[in-house]
Amino acid sequence: MSGQFLAPVLAEQEEELERSLRPRTLDDFVNQERVKEQLRIALAAAKARGEALDHLLLAGPPGLGKTSLAQIVRNELGVGIRQIAGPGLERKDIAAILTSLEPRDVLFIDEIHRMSRAAEEILYPALEDFRLDIVVGQGPAARTLTLDLPPFTLIGATTRTGLLTTPLRDRFGLTFRLEHYDAPELAAIVRRSARILGVSVDDDAAELVAARSRGTPRIANRILRRVRDVAEVRHEGSVTTAVAEEALALLEVDGAGLERFDRDLLRCVVEKFGGGPVGLSTLAVALGEEQETIEDVYEPFLLQLGFLQRTPRGRVVTDLGREHLGARPGTASLF
Repeated sequence: MSGQFLAPVLAEQEEELERSLRPRTLDDFVNQERVKEQLRIALAAAKARGEALDHLLLAGPPGLGKTSLAQIVRNELGVGIRQIAGPGLERKDIAAILTSLEPRDVLFIDEIHRMSRAAEEILYPALEDFRLDIVVGQGPAARTLTLDLPPFTLIGATTRTGLLTTPLRDRFGLTFRLEHYDAPELAAIVRRSARILGVSVDDDAAELVAARSRGTPRIANRILRRVRDVAEVRHEGSVTTAVAEEALALLEVDGAGLERFDRDLLRCVVEKFGGGPVGLSTLAVALGEEQETIEDVYEPFLLQLGFLQRTPRGRVVTDLGREHLGARPGTASLF
């Protein structure tokens, strides 16, 4: 019986731990200096005028801090926040949420590009004029009931800006794109997270974790938690370079930051399709994975490293990608 509850409890603990590692102020937020400077000015101006912050769109790859920035905005303004996910959001959900907001509250919609068109259209007058138009009745007897809404701030997060409709995108007064982090910035994040977790991490070990984290703070924190587990179970609790290397070997994260599926994808193209080109649908079937997952989760980093190319005829593994796969065991590239 207890096993039925174990997984949800562990998942909840992981989520709580993830929240504890998030920065709570702009000063705690590492990197993205241009974004922070502009956001700091906008927040100061909104607070000085006693107004809601202008609607804010945060774009960029997963794991770079869009949710953390939304929480920071809420903390800086000292207001409430409602956090919802775009997929599956219906008109009635939007109406219920909008009417429950207090003045200057933050409404955070993650994956806003996946919101339904019907839900999106009900947002237009709410974002522009702070009003909600509700159609009552049907046919000739239908009439529109207009409700006034308190001024609020919508923060939308998206990994696919191009999928946003123009009417929705144009209603954001502030638009920021978050960029990947470099290794020194990620090392600073690893050291900060280690302090919060109460674990001692050598500088070289922090830099090693940072170098394998794909330029993404979320991945750096995830690796750090697993490295901490290895340090506590197999060693004395401190994270040295040797402990970090052992944990990374267990996680199958190589010197370029690739995990097993990343390498499987490259090998599939090279070994089954002669290095490409191969169509996305064919590749998805060969790997037993969804096309969207391959395109949105795995390919971006391989493209960023120059290991993979998208061509009109399909995916092609580059010479760099072939070289990475062919590296001898024990080199920086493969175990």
